[in-house]
Amino acid sequence: MSIRVYRHGVIHTGDGHRPLVQALAVRDGLVLAVGSEADVRAAAGATAELVDLDGAAVMPGLYDAHIHTAQYAHSLTTVDLAGTRSLAEALTRIADRAARLRPGQWLLGGRWNSNVWDPPVQPDRHALDAVCPGNPVALPTVDGHTTWANTAALRLAGIDAATADPVGGQIVRDDRGEPTGILRETAADPLKPFMAPADLGGLLRAGQERLLALGITSVHDIDGEDCRAAYQEMATAGDLKLRVHKAIRLEHLEQAIEEGRRTGQGDDWFRTGPVKVFSDGALGSHTCHMSRPMTGGDHGIAVVPHEEMIRLFRTAARAGIAIATHAIGDQANRLVLDAYEAVGPTPGLRHRIEHAQHLRPRDLARMARLGVVASMQPVHCTSDIELVDTLLAGHELASYAWRGMLDAGVALAFGSDAPVEDPNPFPALHAAVTRTRPDGSPAGGWQPEQRISMAEAVHAHTVGAAYAAGEESRKGMLAPGMLADFIAVDTDPYREPPEAVLRTRVLTTVVGGEVRWQLG
Repeated sequence: MSIRVYRHGVIHTGDGHRPLVQALAVRDGLVLAVGSEADVRAAAGATAELVDLDGAAVMPGLYDAHIHTAQYAHSLTTVDLAGTRSLAEALTRIADRAARLRPGQWLLGGRWNSNVWDPPVQPDRHALDAVCPGNPVALPTVDGHTTWANTAALRLAGIDAATADPVGGQIVRDDRGEPTGILRETAADPLKPFMAPADLGGLLRAGQERLLALGITSVHDIDGEDCRAAYQEMATAGDLKLRVHKAIRLEHLEQAIEEGRRTGQGDDWFRTGPVKVFSDGALGSHTCHMSRPMTGGDHGIAVVPHEEMIRLFRTAARAGIAIATHAIGDQANRLVLDAYEAVGPTPGLRHRIEHAQHLRPRDLARMARLGVVASMQPVHCTSDIELVDTLLAGHELASYAWRGMLDAGVALAFGSDAPVEDPNPFPALHAAVTRTRPDGSPAGGWQPEQRISMAEAVHAHTVGAAYAAGEESRKGMLAPGMLADFIAVDTDPYREPPEAVLRTRVLTTVVGGEVRWQLG
């Protein structure tokens, strides 16, 4: 039973009772002692191994409270349209990828955003057919709520002029009633079986190395059963290096209940998480559910009817499964809170709203009263500034209201929603503290009254994420009995300006007391 002592002049524990120490001892993957080097070495004994950590500071490992790790890992091997500034630029990237495909092979990837294209045109299947006529193509938007498909893909999915719009989705059609190739929300579901990667385990192994290099030691994964099975195989093989709190997709809830799964079930490496339910779509796809029409549009889409939502919530809660509900628009958030209130108290389960982007101001206090966790992604705010100002002008909203939520008593958990955004947590900390883009715009921050402190932002990305999973007694801070998950970084986020934190590099990532990644 070996003991290891990690030393550094600046170790931020995240524990308000003892926030700064110079050493910590680890035994069997847990923190044994923290304090001065002398005190920790005395507690560890003379035979303890000594390890010196480099960098400006050491801090608890960061916890991503909302990430699609399978989609993120898959995105590393597909066409990436993020950052394209026009339809023509996007089609050039697609054509380059298409030239390398085998006959019949699917062209996958996405992350396009026509809202920022010049001009901001909605693409169609004919544009894809022009650059990739023989191979099927399916490309979700950056928010994942709209999919752009070509004619070959629509044919394989069985979508044509006679196909009715599904509940919670829309097949966009031209003047003749033919599908344009744009599928919103659940209308894209027939494409999903074709979009699954062949070697997900291999992709997840590569993906976890990327995440460890960013200082992420735990994740709430939102992907499907294939991802769950791959992670379980990795855990059995001893290949899992970061900790996974695995959500259940709604379409697999019945199966999960039959198998006796319950939120929190598992061990410190892999646990069952909440069931993921969709209330609405996304702002970028103009499908978020609003109480008033968006500029030049409508009220958005209610993906799950309200009475069905209440039934699903009750079914999950009675089975011991917590609920994490996607809600972007103010009407979606109100209806989700209504549903949680209708279900009533569920002791031992922490329910969440994923994203919680635009709420009626009076719903913040209600959210706190109901004990609903706000699982939010700070970079969504700075990515969406122009969209919010354009589509939601004149709406009285609490948008990305981190300050308002904390002041109201709402528990806040931060994540990335990768691959929608980059999983790097340091730009997220910068966005939460400044409410500016990486280039510093807009000056003074967007709706700056909603800024929070760096300490509060780090707390949301560590303790807050752990609290959302019911794991705050095991993760989020460095104290005796807690999991020994921590990182050494080249910038001290508590002492350096946000602009420096934005550029932080991780030097060492330790999970369970073992070095899992180190900058070469």
